[in-house]
Amino acid sequence: MLNRIIKRGGPKLPKTDANETPAVVVGHVSRPAAGCDTSSVPSIEALPLFRDVPAGERQSLFIRKLRLCAVVFDFSDMITLRCAREREVKRRYLAELIDFVQSSSDRLAEPVQEELVRTIATNIFRCLPPAAHENTGSEAAAAAAAADPEEENIFLDPAWPHLQLVYELLLRYVVSSDTDAKVAKRFIDHAFVLRVLDLFDSGDPREREYLKTILHRIYGKFMVHRPFIRKAISNIFYRFIFETEQHSGIGELLDILGSIINGFALPMKEEHKLFLVRVLIPLHKTKPAGVYHHQLAYCTTQFVEKDCKLAYTVIRGLLKYWPVTNCQKELLFLGELEEVLETTQPTEFQQCMVPLFKQISRCLNSSHFQVAERALYLWNNDHIVSLISQNCSIILPVIFEALEKNMQSHWNQAIHGLTANVRKMFQDMDGDLFEDCRQQYIERVASAKTLEEQRELAWRQLEAVAAAKAAGEAIILVN
Repeated sequence: MLNRIIKRGGPKLPKTDANETPAVVVGHVSRPAAGCDTSSVPSIEALPLFRDVPAGERQSLFIRKLRLCAVVFDFSDMITLRCAREREVKRRYLAELIDFVQSSSDRLAEPVQEELVRTIATNIFRCLPPAAHENTGSEAAAAAAAADPEEENIFLDPAWPHLQLVYELLLRYVVSSDTDAKVAKRFIDHAFVLRVLDLFDSGDPREREYLKTILHRIYGKFMVHRPFIRKAISNIFYRFIFETEQHSGIGELLDILGSIINGFALPMKEEHKLFLVRVLIPLHKTKPAGVYHHQLAYCTTQFVEKDCKLAYTVIRGLLKYWPVTNCQKELLFLGELEEVLETTQPTEFQQCMVPLFKQISRCLNSSHFQVAERALYLWNNDHIVSLISQNCSIILPVIFEALEKNMQSHWNQAIHGLTANVRKMFQDMDGDLFEDCRQQYIERVASAKTLEEQRELAWRQLEAVAAAKAAGEAIILVN
């Protein structure tokens, strides 16, 4: 019987067979004007449970249930009772299909797998509703576009009761030990993977979480797809960085990459290093970077842990894109910088310590006390203090002026206390050097004060000459 069903050519079945229904999309993209048109909804008949049929007929029953589940309902209208009944029948069949794939000892035949993937594709590949960041021309969309990108505008898809089960079915199929990757790769091909990646722009966080798990499993199981998946993800990032700066699933994609990077073999391929330079580091510069920064920092730190020589590349990249006016983003950068410095070796540290501590000096003098406080907390890290003590003769002259300015003029008393602690640490490291820096600072301040006095004197002299000249001209005019 299975062969007879297969030879009929997919979901286009004879109309005389009441048990097998063609795949139909019910009001998904082009929605009806009102209500649920019950005349367009195919009748979903009651089919027996898998345990109630002989083992030899279960895969044919599996196909029949798959084809009934290929009907896609419009959940925007929950009024019509008949639609609700059909939705519930489909939900029950999807649950039965999941249980069969998960618990059955029978390996699915190739045509059954093809029908399974086709049904899944029919359900999940759809037109996504406009995300909060998309400009649809409406006032609400314009307001959402102008809002802070870090504020979440959560969309919950009304079709999730079915979508969740379909995603679970796909996940169980991919992770099943009975699924042979050599066979399944014909159905889960490059086109399928690309369409899965497109769904990461969904506004529903539940869907993106499922997609993250599924794509990660696909990457692990289908080794032949790995380079393609990495390249496709890179292309999404390129468009996000250099064109749109709008995408809902950057954080989830970075979550996947964090696991991928963790599995990179050493020595690291040049392809992976280029990905760090061309994708991960530029991702720091986008306006909504705060939304996904936690995952991004994990990825960059993984690179440094894998290859300590990349610390210089990461630190210079952070300095290149260091925020100027966004204090909250600056706090994130300081946190990531500390994580990178924890795994940085002395050789790489010495290559970038001068520009690094010039930037830290600017952070120390920030009028935003949290930025100054976070920068001073770097001295609470033993490894960073060890790196600083080894290069104290170079770092202290760079940072001394910022410490003194904090002590003299910063408005926040907590910053005064933290700065005093850091000054004491430098004094303990090298008292003579600290005294030399202090004397040089006093001389610079005195020199700057003298220069300022000379400038003011010159201006006063110019004003006096100008006033005398103007008085002489007035006398001439009177005479």
